[in-house]
Amino acid sequence: MPSRILISGNEAIAEAAIRAGCRFYAGYPITPQNEITAYMARRMPRVGGVFIQAESELSAINMVLGAASTGMRAMTTSSSPGISLMQEAISYMAGMEIPAVIVNVMRGGPGLGNIAGAQGDYFQAVKGGGHGDYHMIVLAPSRVQEMADFTQKAFYLAFQYRNPVMVLADGYLGQMMEPAEIRNFDFSDQSSSWRMEGAKGRDRHILRSLYLPVEDLEKVNLHLQEKFAHMQKEEMWDEYETEDASRLIVAYGTCARICREIIREGRKKGMRWGLFQPYTLFPFPEKRLEELSRRVEKIVVVEMNAGQMVEDVRRIAGKEKVEFYGRMGGVLPRKEEIWKILS
Repeated sequence: MPSRILISGNEAIAEAAIRAGCRFYAGYPITPQNEITAYMARRMPRVGGVFIQAESELSAINMVLGAASTGMRAMTTSSSPGISLMQEAISYMAGMEIPAVIVNVMRGGPGLGNIAGAQGDYFQAVKGGGHGDYHMIVLAPSRVQEMADFTQKAFYLAFQYRNPVMVLADGYLGQMMEPAEIRNFDFSDQSSSWRMEGAKGRDRHILRSLYLPVEDLEKVNLHLQEKFAHMQKEEMWDEYETEDASRLIVAYGTCARICREIIREGRKKGMRWGLFQPYTLFPFPEKRLEELSRRVEKIVVVEMNAGQMVEDVRRIAGKEKVEFYGRMGGVLPRKEEIWKILS
């Protein structure tokens, strides 16, 4: 495969996963991420991997749980309602400390909604959609190159922390095509000595999330919370024209792409606007946003939902300085409306 190719966001995720060593994929068709499943069906047998089209999203995530418990680099992908069906097993994986990659190419909701891109799953991804006190690292790309890079980063972080990691994109990013370089990724510095091997004569490894004595379960939870705190060092973000900005937009994914264009146009007319784009939604880059918030007059959070990330921005920057603009159901934010709020 040439070093730089024209590829869709969905297919970039799939090829990047394979080049990161993913050798087990289980999924169930749902738009707008079906290209990932189709790509994996073609490519996995050629690289000696396992592809399974499961009978449901419930089956797919539990197959991933089983494969990942043996140390395989395993992945599943779906879209909003399919991810909802996976929440119990994701909580199990967090409790069992099993690394896996889960990709959510978000669509409009709630319910079946529609197949357009949206960002209504922020709460589910960042706050822990399943039961219990757990977190996933959540990576939010905004370009096809980032779809590839963040997928590979997700595999690395999953094994680094023995925890499920989510790539949270949207339908527009999944379908768009851009030039991207899909790189090979080296995991030689990572160990899977914890894996279940199932053979006599070897060390016995037990992976579980059931601890009936309350003191034992609390000890496990304290260990997990300490691990989640360590994840804070993995925070990633990007800034655009923030050096002298008097007004700041906070956005991720497709919204960030739109907002960059607004800022470019505004700068040509003398508007001192800037963009803060979190690449990790958990851990959220709180310290840097707090620093920027002290320097600007106003912060506008732009999302394709009714207002979800805005709650975290208000917590960090203060309610009085933060305004929200959102569109729902797959409707893209309107440049002229964002311009009006900024002005």
